[in-house]
Amino acid sequence: MTPARVVAARNTRSAVDADRPYSESCEQNREPILAVLQRYLSRSKRLLEIGSGTGQHAVYFAPELPALHWQTSDRVHNHAGIKAWLNAHPAGNLLAPLTLDVSSDTWPAQQYDAVFSANTAHIMSEAEVAAMFAGVGRLLSSGGVFLLYGPFNIGGQYTAESNERFDQWLKVQDPRMGVRDLDWLVDLASATGLQLQEVVDMPADNKTLVWIAE
Repeated sequence: MTPARVVAARNTRSAVDADRPYSESCEQNREPILAVLQRYLSRSKRLLEIGSGTGQHAVYFAPELPALHWQTSDRVHNHAGIKAWLNAHPAGNLLAPLTLDVSSDTWPAQQYDAVFSANTAHIMSEAEVAAMFAGVGRLLSSGGVFLLYGPFNIGGQYTAESNERFDQWLKVQDPRMGVRDLDWLVDLASATGLQLQEVVDMPADNKTLVWIAE
């Protein structure tokens, strides 16, 4: 059986959204993530979401941040699901997905005030994580913020038994995946002009890492 944190459809999904791809974890973690976003994005105008997945986070966060243009993005095979959620829960500041594979697609030419990504670093390879940080460093304007949510190791150690089990499960699925260590991410970020501002403890043994562009 896969760990409880793994994305899965559940009977708790609403009937109105039953015909769309569904992530229970998006429903469970959206309120604590929103609290962090509201602290850091009060003056931001343009945000790029990397790995929008099902689109559930986007349709929840965008209406709560009405002054912010929320640009979704993902690999093209996820676009249909994202568009289905956007069509079912439209918002004037919520934009249709861009095609973005962090390691192979052309990144947006415009700069953004903020970038958000949830539960992506551990399903990317190390090379893809490095490509994500390099891309974010290029497109964030000075003083811009990068918010990265998920499970992370600290000092080479798991922060919870659930993260250790999850990491083992990930590596069985694909040895290139795995829970990433904060020290390694700090080195990657520093090389791209991103400085760690805060590590926010979140429910379910997760964290939100907050980076500021120089």
